[in-house]
Parts: sequence; C-alpha cells; structure tokens
Amino acid sequence: MASFLDEVPVRRAALDDRHRPWQSRTVSAMLDSVAASYPDRAFVITDQGTLTYAELAAWSARLARGLVAAGLQTGERVGLFLPNGAEMIAARFAVASAGAVAVPISFRLHARELAQLLTLSAASALITMEEFREIDALAALDTIAPGWDQPGGQQDLPDLRVIATAPKPGQPGRRPGAVTLGQLERDPDADLDAELARRAAAGQPGDIATIFYTSGTTGVPKGVLSTHDMELRSAYGSAYTRAFEDGRRILFALPLNHCFAYIEGLIAAMFVAGTVVVQAVFDPAATLAAIEQHQIGEALFVPTMSLAVVAAARESPADVSCLHSVMSAASSAPASLWSELGKLLGVEQLVTAYGMTETSAASTFTLPGGPLDDLEHTVGYPKPGGIASDPALGGRVVQYKTVDPVTGADLPAGAEGELAARGPIVTPGYFQQPDATAAAMLPGGWLRSGDLGYIRADGALVLTGRAKDLYKCGGELVTPAEVEALLNRRPDVVQAFVVGVPDARMGEVGCAWVVPERGAELDPDEVIEHCRGELARFKVPAYVFVVDADQLPLTVSGKVQKFRLAQRAITQLGL
Repeated sequence: MASFLDEVPVRRAALDDRHRPWQSRTVSAMLDSVAASYPDRAFVITDQGTLTYAELAAWSARLARGLVAAGLQTGERVGLFLPNGAEMIAARFAVASAGAVAVPISFRLHARELAQLLTLSAASALITMEEFREIDALAALDTIAPGWDQPGGQQDLPDLRVIATAPKPGQPGRRPGAVTLGQLERDPDADLDAELARRAAAGQPGDIATIFYTSGTTGVPKGVLSTHDMELRSAYGSAYTRAFEDGRRILFALPLNHCFAYIEGLIAAMFVAGTVVVQAVFDPAATLAAIEQHQIGEALFVPTMSLAVVAAARESPADVSCLHSVMSAASSAPASLWSELGKLLGVEQLVTAYGMTETSAASTFTLPGGPLDDLEHTVGYPKPGGIASDPALGGRVVQYKTVDPVTGADLPAGAEGELAARGPIVTPGYFQQPDATAAAMLPGGWLRSGDLGYIRADGALVLTGRAKDLYKCGGELVTPAEVEALLNRRPDVVQAFVVGVPDARMGEVGCAWVVPERGAELDPDEVIEHCRGELARFKVPAYVFVVDADQLPLTVSGKVQKFRLAQRAITQLGL
C-alpha cells in the first residue's frame, strides 16, 4: 500500500487538472464557484456547529446586501474586529462580495490600538464582536468613539459610518441602539442583488481585497495591500506544494485576522472543496480531541503550539491516526520537535515554511518528505504554483535573491545578505504610506524582506537573522541568529532568542531568552560560560533569562516579538 507521501505527485497532477486553465478571479467569486459545485460539503466547523459551502455563501450574500444597503461604497474599508469563528469568515466574503476591502484586526488589541488601525485604514464600516472572554469590545468603542450606539452617531472617528456588532451566540445585542450582525443581513432584494451583480462584474482580480496590518515584530504597523489574485495564487501554490487531496480537513487555532491561517488554511482548502475546523483559542488537549472527532488530515501550528501539542500527546488517549500532515512555521524549531511530531502523532508529511504578510503568507516550503536537516536548518524552497505559477519564474509564484542590506545592490549567488522577493504573490506596497513603500521596494518589483540569509546551491533559503536585530557590541556587529543557533544545538534547549540591550561601556550587549527542554534545569551562568567556549567575546551574551515558551511575547502569527523581549530585559535589568 502506497504511503501518503508516495501519492504527492499524483495529487498535485489531479489538483492542476481540476483547475486547468487557471482562472484569475475574486475570492468571493471563488466561494460562489465552489458552493455551486459542492453545496453540501462542510466548509467551516466551529464549536457552534457546521456550515456547508452553500450555507456560508448564502450568509455572506445576506451580509453583503446589508453592507450595500447601509451605504458602503466600492473600495471602502471595513474593519473586522472579531475572534476566530463563522462570523469572521462570513464577514470576510461579504466584504469581498460588496466590492470593499477587508481590514482584519486582532481582537486582542487595546482600545487605543483599535482606534489607530481604524484611523490608519480610514475604515467606513466596522463589524465587531461584543465581547470575547475577558475582552469587552463595546467598552472599547465607548472609549474611542463615544456615542457610537446613539442616534447621530459618534464624531471621534469621522470616517466610520457603519458599525454592526456580533453578540454571543444565542444572545441578543447588549446595546438596544446598536445594529447587530443579524439585523444588518438582508434577504434577496432585486435592487440590492442588481447592485451586487454590477460590482461583481466590475471587480478585478488585481483589486485590493485586504489590508493586513503588520503584526509587529518591530512595533511599527504598516498596512500591507493584498489583492484577490495574490491571495488565490498563494493559496493555490500552498495547496499544490502540500499536495492536497480532495476534501482535505484542516484544523487551526491561528487567528484569521492574520494571513497565515486565512491563506494557508481557509482559502487553500477551497481549492479541494475542503473543510476548516476553526478553534477560537488554542488548547493542546482540545486540539488532539478535535483531530480525532473531526478526522483532521492536516494541522497548522507555530512551533510554540507544536511543543504544547507534543507534550499533550504524551498524556492523551486521543486517536490521531487520521492526521497525515503538519505545517509548523513562523520560527525555527529543533530537530527533536520534528522527530516527536512524526513519532507521537504519526505524521508522514512535515513541512515548515517562510513568508511575510507582504508575500501572501508562505513563500517557501520545505519538501514534503524531505530530510529532517532541511526542516531544522532551512526554510525550504521558493513555492511552486502549478498552473497558478508565473512561467517567467520557472513554475513558481515567487523568486528570491540577496542584496546588500545597506545599498540594496545585488549580491553574488550564494552570498549572505538581505533576502528580496518578487512575483505575483508579492504586495504592491503599503496603504497610504508612500515612504514605507519606497523604502521596501527595489527596481524590478523586488521587495526587501528585512531578513538576512543566503540561498543554497540547490535553491533552499537559509535564514541567518533580521537586519533590524543586528546590534553592535564594542563596535563589532553581532548577528543574534548565530548565537541562537549555538544555543539551539544544546540538547537541553528548545528555543533561544537573543536581543541587544544598552550597556554603558560596550554600547550594546547581548541578552538571551532561553526556553529549556522539558525537565531540564538551565543555569544562566553555565549557559554564558558555554558561549564563551564557542564564540568571540563580543558575541557572548552578558545576560541569560530562562523562561517557559508561554512567557514569550508573540505576534498573532506566532513570531516572537524581539523588541518586546528587549524592552522586558531593560526593565528587569534596570538599564
């Protein structure tokens, strides 16, 4: 009997045959197409139940009519302040159907941060939760837009004309004067449907579908422009690379306001009329139970999630034999983690990836079934796109090169430098931020990534650090990734992150944050001494903090926010 990996070429060929010739379209048109062909297939499963493709398409159409009836114009921005759930997904497609632009916003943001993104995006409408766990979104609106639920509306956010709230399931809205999501919906209406049809006919694949605000590893938000075509080509390339079978079932708790879950999970699944099981919050035991209950084929994780699931699997009785694939990306992981994912969960296809919001999620992948060494030491190869690829890029949807981090000049093949990307999945720039766009783009459509690395002779990308992570100790430039790699090779270390902190004598010195292996006890002084034996003096961290993985500050996509680690170190050290 052939293994799952043996069938990769067959499944890729079947996927191309299924969608040949490639059709550039909008994401709402894609949903309508799948709903017409597979109306009764389960599309979205949450704790509240299951929605088929036909049900989700009908719901999003009702919401789209409501947005048009409320006065939303083509190209206007709609903020989505919602947790993972069916409401978020229906709203995303509704905004696209209305010819507008979605601005998904992390529900974890504070009121001030919410106001900042609504202002930066000049949002005309907002669809918001009422509350989720300890977060009261209505109280946040009272703070930033007082009077929002009263006749005459609010004045503090002048662009914002329409606000709809999503109450808790089965409950009425908490504010009598506010419009709920259910009240926004409109049943079929000749005039509204004619207007939606007109907008659909006028809509182009190259239109902006989403403005993703950067999750903030450096702390500065930028509105990344993402077109319908970018999102669909990237999602198809991911489905092709990971060799989706018909009806693949994908589970994730990663937030849908970020491109990772949205493109690698939700949009990619549609190319095989697949199902997404969407968790509102991550819980490793619940994840294992859901894999068994819903017969999940693939799970999407970041390494901190992978670590937690592996730990839970040691104690769990759940039968996860249905799980054949895991994509674990956003930061590096040791070989031991990949090995345990394979052994404890019985996963055949393990892949990691690299990408940015600016490259429509994953732009590289390791090879399914490739060597374990590649999973640990590379981020894979530029993503192939099958029939969605650019022939000029050799059958891929993205191309990489390295440039001088200071001048932007091309470097010779194999040289280490700043990675730059181009292709049909690369953003055209940032919303109303021409200076940021100009700083990021090089001639020929190349995007500067801010990541340092090199391209191996076989085409695999190896990351060596962030250009903005570099610091100078005593006038010598230090690349944190080099120190992190040394620490990560220790068997008692799972993850290590190094940042520069101020020092009166040296200018800056290194501070390492280290996550120990389960059951290991790390002595910070011994870790420093270990580094002294392997590194030049200026590279040796002056400080070491030992922390649990759940104590690391993460972006919504699971990347460690090094600027917050630096701030925390400065506070704790009294610098």
